[in-house]
Amino acid sequence: MYAAIFRALPGPRWLRAVLMAVLILAAVAALFVWVFPWVESMLPSADLTVE
Repeated sequence: MYAAIFRALPGPRWLRAVLMAVLILAAVAALFVWVFPWVESMLPSADLTVE
């Protein structure tokens, strides 16, 4: 899958590597900004205390 994305990107090899890194960073940022908070809101509350 990653090889297919890498081949679909335009430009020389170094530019494709930079674009692939940007795509990976954008995907990780989207996970942290939107996906993980949404999933956390659906989990049961973990208000545990240790006494």
